[in-house]
Amino acid sequence: MSEQNGSIRVEIYDQSYNLRGSDAEYIQKLAEIVDGKMRAVAEHTATVDSLRVAVLAALNIADEFLALKKKYESVASEYTQRTSHLQSALNSALDEVIQDRRAG
Repeated sequence: MSEQNGSIRVEIYDQSYNLRGSDAEYIQKLAEIVDGKMRAVAEHTATVDSLRVAVLAALNIADEFLALKKKYESVASEYTQRTSHLQSALNSALDEVIQDRRAG
């Protein structure tokens, strides 16, 4: 990786790219992920066409993204349900305490 004029030079699947961004380390990490995924795909396929490898790698990354998104949405939904239930329970308990104080 090298930086010049706000551009970050990265290597992905033996090709150099000059990318722009505010966080060079983050861009390098993204490039490493893409490069790694492309190399993993190339190891498991018979194709030498880098475009085909890139598309298969992109599909792999998209699959991982959607799986994580689904998991996140499930966790977020469960969190929302639990906090809603907890809020209802606390409101009921507070109402009981208020009623007890009024009665006593």
